[in-house]
Amino acid sequence: MSTPFLTWMRKKILLKSMNLKNMKMIVFALPGNEDLTEKIAGHLKAEKGEATIRQFPDGESYVQIHSGVNGKCVVMVCTLHEPDAKLLPLYFLSKTAKELGAACTCLVAPYLAYMRQDKQFNPGEGITSTYFAELISGFAETLTTIDPHLHRRSSLSEIYSVPNKIIHAASHISKWVSNNIEKPVFIGPDSESEQWVSQVAEEAGAPFTVLEKVRHGDRDVEVSVPDVAKYKDHTPVLVDDIISTARTMIETIGHLKKAGMHPPVCVGVHAVFAGSAYADLKNAGVQQVVTCNTIPHESNQIDLSDVLAKEISQLMKHHA
Repeated sequence: MSTPFLTWMRKKILLKSMNLKNMKMIVFALPGNEDLTEKIAGHLKAEKGEATIRQFPDGESYVQIHSGVNGKCVVMVCTLHEPDAKLLPLYFLSKTAKELGAACTCLVAPYLAYMRQDKQFNPGEGITSTYFAELISGFAETLTTIDPHLHRRSSLSEIYSVPNKIIHAASHISKWVSNNIEKPVFIGPDSESEQWVSQVAEEAGAPFTVLEKVRHGDRDVEVSVPDVAKYKDHTPVLVDDIISTARTMIETIGHLKKAGMHPPVCVGVHAVFAGSAYADLKNAGVQQVVTCNTIPHESNQIDLSDVLAKEISQLMKHHA
């Protein structure tokens, strides 16, 4: 019986046999990923691939590769928020490249979708994170991503059967805060966030605190900022991995206002911003909203292209 781990081992052995260390890389941007791809290709000193990716009038996908890929490692850059419309062009690009002689096709997905449906929450549901992983593992030889949602899983290899690399944005966030925010104090919205917030705060050399919740009844919950007097002259920095609805941040901002603290800076890794979330967050009384460039958005200020390029190169060397 084949398992994701056994399949991962087989693909790892196959990659080793390809002598990837000396193989030329060519980097392709899926639509919407051009800016990040340009930076990654620059860091790698790699060729930037040319392709036409569009839709026919009836909605079917069309892919044509213009660059030579024979014998090369094809790196496909495609962040996977709103993934359904992106999956077929990505699949067609990978399969076409292999038909044209590409030695391997490697996916760089800064944001990895479908990770939150990691169990059956209600009867009749599927565990779609597993199904999505099977699809991706079927056409990509490696996967590089940034801070995926691993709430109930210890590693991507539990569901992805290809060699993979997770990049953490904490260091880049810490550096940005250190360079741009005077007297920051990192704020965690609840106890679950403490590990993530404390890591970023430690690297930035800044203090952190976590909101305390005292339950007086089923619907009566008192929220307070510990040691609030100590941080009245600091700038609160709210950090989260995924900003989707932004409800947690907006609620936290309300508690900070009541505590008499300065307007906060909100920092997220992935700028999902479902619906009106971005406007709602800006209108909640923030000083600034900042995100990493894993998903193209006007709030992108933290560039992760350097660490992406480094880890893509390392993943290739590791499996060479």
